[in-house]
Amino acid sequence: MAAAGGKKVTLRVPVADTPKLPSPPPPPQPSAPAPRRPKKYLVYPNLPKSCRLSPTLLRWLQGLDLTFFPRNVNRDFSNGFLIAEIFAIHYPWELRLSSFRNGTSLKVKLDNWAQLKKFLAKKNLKLPKELIYGTIHCKSGVPEILIQEVYTLLTQREIKSVQDDPVNFTDYSYQMQLPLVPRSTASKSIKDNIRVSELITNPDMLSNEFKVDFLFLLQMLRRKISRRLNPKRFEVKPTVGELTLDRLPARAPRHKPKSVTSRQTAVPALRKGFCRSMFTFLFPS
Repeated sequence: MAAAGGKKVTLRVPVADTPKLPSPPPPPQPSAPAPRRPKKYLVYPNLPKSCRLSPTLLRWLQGLDLTFFPRNVNRDFSNGFLIAEIFAIHYPWELRLSSFRNGTSLKVKLDNWAQLKKFLAKKNLKLPKELIYGTIHCKSGVPEILIQEVYTLLTQREIKSVQDDPVNFTDYSYQMQLPLVPRSTASKSIKDNIRVSELITNPDMLSNEFKVDFLFLLQMLRRKISRRLNPKRFEVKPTVGELTLDRLPARAPRHKPKSVTSRQTAVPALRKGFCRSMFTFLFPS
């Protein structure tokens, strides 16, 4: 609506005030718990899976403050990075950890262990080649023995091994602990005990055939033991020789039984013989 003089005038219509709703009451707050004294304890990482390390070795590894704590011993020690870090802690000016890589490829493993072998030869420290080979290829039970050897080299202390059975770089002892049904067959045993990394590093067919033959012998031995311990399950029938052994007639003794002398009669006789021999030795005729 325009007014005189050419000026526009806007009219404002008052708006009724909306009534304000009452705010809901605040929810009841739970009472604060009474303050407790903080517990004093040491926090250690979880134990490795399928750990066969002694408590002494575990405490030693936890006290070294490594880059990461090994969760899987066979996998985490195979590339040699943690072993190199352990030696770098004890020889900080002679071994540089920056030259080692933490990887899972076979090339990284061989490179790290080659540097470790040079360092050990320089410091006149010896680690068995079989243990290094088994650790690279993740053989069951081998990394634990390698860690024990490293602990003995660095601390000059010997500890008792937790493993009772000797390590033969196979899963023979583990398979013997299983029931009869889940035990591995011959083909599964070859697949589990010969790694692909072994075939790459050692393509010699003759040595690989020897490994396969050894696994076949272990499989036959395990089968014979299971058949002997569980004859009813395998329906093992006794042979003719085993049947005749139970029906042999009783044989009469060919020789007469020797007379049993009591101790009371034997001791004086020995004393008399000893006295006579001493008498003849001291007073010869």
